[in-house]
Amino acid sequence: MDRAALFDVDGTLTDTNHLHVVSWWEALRQAGHEVPMHAVHRAIGLPGEDLLDHVLGDDRDRTGDDRLSTGHDTLYATYFERIPALPAAADLLRTLARAEWKVLLVTSAKDRELSALRRALDADDALTDTASSEDVEQGKPAPDPVLHALELAQVPPERAVFVGDSVWDMKAASRAGVTGVGLLCGGIPRADLEEAGAAAVYADPADLLSRLGDSPFSRLTAPD
Repeated sequence: MDRAALFDVDGTLTDTNHLHVVSWWEALRQAGHEVPMHAVHRAIGLPGEDLLDHVLGDDRDRTGDDRLSTGHDTLYATYFERIPALPAAADLLRTLARAEWKVLLVTSAKDRELSALRRALDADDALTDTASSEDVEQGKPAPDPVLHALELAQVPPERAVFVGDSVWDMKAASRAGVTGVGLLCGGIPRADLEEAGAAAVYADPADLLSRLGDSPFSRLTAPD
């Protein structure tokens, strides 16, 4: 039976979390909201509307949401040509693809942003598909994006591993019945990832790749 390796992108395969933090912080500042950067950082990984709920409260005036999101998108787009992939990210995806894993990205990025991330990764040859939160009713930490990825891969939850860097990733994996693997390169502490459901935690893609043989990936046998 097939196996699926599911990957968040921002903060997991690309070193972009702090670019998002600065872009959201500046968009909020320009709109008159004083939000500490650490509060924005903790919300990275949530869809835009949920992120704003997290940092501004869900009882806020939402009439400015579109302006805030556009401000973030415009600021973040200035980094598109400089987005750095994390060390060994592409090697990790290709190693899994060669081992007959179906490799899918699970991301809230879309359109130009997703294209920029894929260019930075430069590993399209290893990808089976991409699942976007735009294709589901709720983004992470709801299980919907992970379940959508499983549908695309035609793989049951027990035959999949989801790698992410946020508590939202780990909660989505747990709720979907998928083994979650956390990475520290997004800036979230190990204890938080474990509390959110991570079965194992590694420093970054390079660390996971070097220890793949004793990771949760090794517990799923190859396809028949």
